[in-house]
Amino acid sequence: MAEIVLGTFGALFIVYGAAIAIIELLARETRLRKQSYHDIRWFFTTRILIGLEFFVAADVLKTILEPTLEDLTILGALVAIRTVVSYFLGQEVKELPEERKL
Repeated sequence: MAEIVLGTFGALFIVYGAAIAIIELLARETRLRKQSYHDIRWFFTTRILIGLEFFVAADVLKTILEPTLEDLTILGALVAIRTVVSYFLGQEVKELPEERKL
């Protein structure tokens, strides 16, 4: 049950980030706002990172509660993939000016 809740929160963070990014992009394209693409991308990227962390936590809980060799193998692969994705997204966030990292 806890893994379902954590997975749902992860998905909600990503969907929330995507919805806001779409709204901001449309506002920028229609010239209602002057927010930069970089700022919009930063906002979306950070929401993806948070969502990925929730997904990893959900997978860890599932494996702890129902440990099988197949689950451990799948968890290892998922954590590896998500770690690589998180690393590169994190590198992108690190390149931002200090005032945007808050």
